[in-house]
Amino acid sequence: MELFDETHRRAIAYWKNIANRSAFPSAEAIRGLARFREPFPETGAPDLETIARLDDAGAPATVAITGGRYFGFVMGGVLPAALSASWLASTWDQNAALHVMSPLGAALEEVTIDWILDALRLPSGCGAAYVTGATMANFTALAAARHALLAREGWNVEEQGLFGAPPITVIVGAEAHASVLKALAMLGLGRNRVTTIETDRQGRMIPESLAEIPPRSIVCLQAGNVNTGAFDPARDVIEKAHAAGAWVHVDGAFGLWARVSKAFDHLTGGYDLADSWALDNHKWLNVNYDSAIAITRRTEDLGAAFAIGGAYLLPGKGREPMYYSPELSRRARAIEVWAAMKSLGRAGLIDLIERTCAHARRFAEGLCAAGHAVLNDVVINQVLVRFGASDEETRRVIKAIQDDGTCWCGETTWHGQVAMRISVSSWRTTAQDVEDSLAAMIRCAKA
Repeated sequence: MELFDETHRRAIAYWKNIANRSAFPSAEAIRGLARFREPFPETGAPDLETIARLDDAGAPATVAITGGRYFGFVMGGVLPAALSASWLASTWDQNAALHVMSPLGAALEEVTIDWILDALRLPSGCGAAYVTGATMANFTALAAARHALLAREGWNVEEQGLFGAPPITVIVGAEAHASVLKALAMLGLGRNRVTTIETDRQGRMIPESLAEIPPRSIVCLQAGNVNTGAFDPARDVIEKAHAAGAWVHVDGAFGLWARVSKAFDHLTGGYDLADSWALDNHKWLNVNYDSAIAITRRTEDLGAAFAIGGAYLLPGKGREPMYYSPELSRRARAIEVWAAMKSLGRAGLIDLIERTCAHARRFAEGLCAAGHAVLNDVVINQVLVRFGASDEETRRVIKAIQDDGTCWCGETTWHGQVAMRISVSSWRTTAQDVEDSLAAMIRCAKA
């Protein structure tokens, strides 16, 4: 028990001090990671000594993602209820592959899938699978699409493979996320075999650029561009695709969560008409890494793509998680998702989404007022800003902001120009965090 008490003490100290930490570890802290580089020990160390080494050398070198001033990438800070649930989940050490392995894991998957469908206003009764992140969520949903399209042709891709299979056309926007292309590569559909559709200045697919769509096609839409936050015009594209008999998949890694608020209906309308969706939970829902979900309109398409048999893998009467997922053995990710959604409720989740979007608008307003160029229409929680007239000047300011430590933002390239990306995704970000970070950005730009 002394070990657990000490670990708890250290974890609470980290949590309490996160607001006072630099958003990124110091060079000295990173050099301190050398303490881990040693030959594999011949004899084991005491548990207390092991945990002390991990915390003393490891904690200073962590990135303050759980704080309120980390705006790099799209990373939510873990909610208190989700963190606490994660402690329990690690203690319980449940394998969520089968109901008989973890009745709790199986039950909470069913509950949270229903809650997510309800919150996002997606069709009830969809199939779903918990996975690690958006790459695997896209992979899983697109595997179901591959199965369904080829099954129409009488081809069982799971049994027969892709050699000799009827070809599938994949259509993506020019700003499709790399995780979609990686998923296509893993599925044997190819990164470079896609048909790329022109996008506008915000990264939205232009429906008029869609030529004739073959019936054996997958059309990939994006709900929330990772740079601008923009949404493809779902209704127009989906109606055209479905009229041709195509499957429509939505990469909604973080942006699809905007559907919880009707304030964003002008952006998210029509996305419920798609055939599959990929969604991260460790982004805007603010649960622990790693957690994502793949959703398909028809449960049987997901089940057929990932069916498995084995003399000892006997299905029960209810939903068996591993029959819908690429993985068999895996942690019970639904535990943290249940805790996050239970603690927030619908009203809390809506507030989280709307509040972080308001913070993003404040960043844009403050930076524009200071004379800096915001490159995107700030429609949700993403802001792109450019400092000065050159890439070099923008990079200089980004590095100065990162070195300052008040907040952390990353570099990106948008339409050939270097820019700084601000992603406001954490429940923990306050108005004061925004003002302090704005002041630091403007100060560094002036320096």
